[in-house]
Amino acid sequence: MTALLARSSGGGVGPEPGQAPQPPSDAEATLLGRPMPGDRLRALAVTVVLTAIGALVRLQNLGVPTDQGTPVFDEKHYVPQAWQMLRNGGYEDNYGYELVVHPPLAKQLIAVGEWLFGYDGWGWRFSAAIAGALIVLLTIRIARRLTRSTLLGAIAGILVISDGVLHLQSRMGMLDIFSALFVLAAFGSLLVDRDQVRQRLAVAVREGWVDESPYGPRLGFRWWRFGAGLLLGMATAVKWSGAYWVIAFGLLCIAFDVAARRTAGVRRPWVGVLRRDLAPAVWNIGALAVLVYLSSWWAWFASETATDRHYVEINNVGGGAFGFVPDALRSLVLYTLNVLDFHENLATPAGDPHPWESKPWTWPMGLRPMLYYYESGADVTGCGESECVSATMLIGTPAMWWLALPVLGWGLWRAVFRFDWRYAAVLVGYLAGLLPWFANLDRQMYFFYATPMAPFLVLGLTLVLGQLLGSARHGLERRGTGLLVVALYTGLVVANFVWLWPVLNGDPITNARWQAELWLPSWR
Repeated sequence: MTALLARSSGGGVGPEPGQAPQPPSDAEATLLGRPMPGDRLRALAVTVVLTAIGALVRLQNLGVPTDQGTPVFDEKHYVPQAWQMLRNGGYEDNYGYELVVHPPLAKQLIAVGEWLFGYDGWGWRFSAAIAGALIVLLTIRIARRLTRSTLLGAIAGILVISDGVLHLQSRMGMLDIFSALFVLAAFGSLLVDRDQVRQRLAVAVREGWVDESPYGPRLGFRWWRFGAGLLLGMATAVKWSGAYWVIAFGLLCIAFDVAARRTAGVRRPWVGVLRRDLAPAVWNIGALAVLVYLSSWWAWFASETATDRHYVEINNVGGGAFGFVPDALRSLVLYTLNVLDFHENLATPAGDPHPWESKPWTWPMGLRPMLYYYESGADVTGCGESECVSATMLIGTPAMWWLALPVLGWGLWRAVFRFDWRYAAVLVGYLAGLLPWFANLDRQMYFFYATPMAPFLVLGLTLVLGQLLGSARHGLERRGTGLLVVALYTGLVVANFVWLWPVLNGDPITNARWQAELWLPSWR
């Protein structure tokens, strides 16, 4: 950055006083692309209003349902562990529990809500609800940056509010909503980094020193890429699946850099990236993520009684070639290997599958949702009949999720044959959450693993809606038709979400309404 500023004539790219402004060159114009819309105040108002609505629907009656005052479904694992962390100062120590099988960060965040509100539904779900509201905010801003349209950013916000998966996971004391938050934030950081890199290269093109080296200029320190590494480390500190996005987004960042250098006219863009950008990218996205992950275990390292904290000493594990590594770090590695063995062997017993297990090929369309809570009979009141049903089911809003395969196909076509980087980037984020699970199909898997994919589905849908909407240059009639189609589709999504509302929130409904909610045989 210092070199760039030193060359940029005081940091400006405009003409000298008295000179006419020079039109941008083709390379400069292509680098900069369409500018961000200038309606910053309106965009801020849209973001604040929609984020507030998202927070409201996620916080509404947040303490319901519970299992007679205790957590429901997989909350029963993580909520007590978070309470242990609150008691112990950030770590778990219950050796008899046998299910301390995920990194600590999300449970520490759940513990913040328990510290604020106590050990009840509000307490153990509050942090998840805030994470869900932040996902709304990020989706709006990311969609606006991808499309250069505040209107499409607003539409993306409405869609993400109306997604059943993100809504219910924001109302559960589980881990996956935090994975979705940090992965999406890292994606947004990389998009800002991409724009910033192109702005820096545009300065070099305008001032004529972009080709002083066949590898192109150095680009200075990239704070947004650094931030992406921090966030990816946090995603991995929630669940190890965050490592999939570390790899995927690292490759995406390199692809962004190659494309930017080629567009700027660098003679050897690939070699330039290898010489100028690869090592900083490995550090910022790879090594930094590892350091953040390790730092999330701070309380474990500082403790004396955390699970397997003294594994090396207790089991008399020799150091061998790694004897120079501190015992605490070796204990963490061995603890991690034990947990990895647990995950790899978490297979479905022959003839006795989990009733709500699903495989990854069912996730894009949400063909096998999950029943988190169910109670029926005379004890459930409030539906207007003598016997009611109260249930919460993880369902992706069909008006969005049932379009996943066409959106993926269209996005792949646009990325490969139209070189549309926006679809390519969204596909990377989506597929990093889907494809790795095909590597071990014998393992037990569940639909809630798809939670981090949901914001990328919304972004893909928003890009398609942007094409349907068209622009002013397509003519008023074309624009009007596109606006009608987009409005009708957005209304359909909202109506679908409203229909699902009772089974996303555990509201009392009649048995007939409950049966009407179960659209497919695989939902039962």
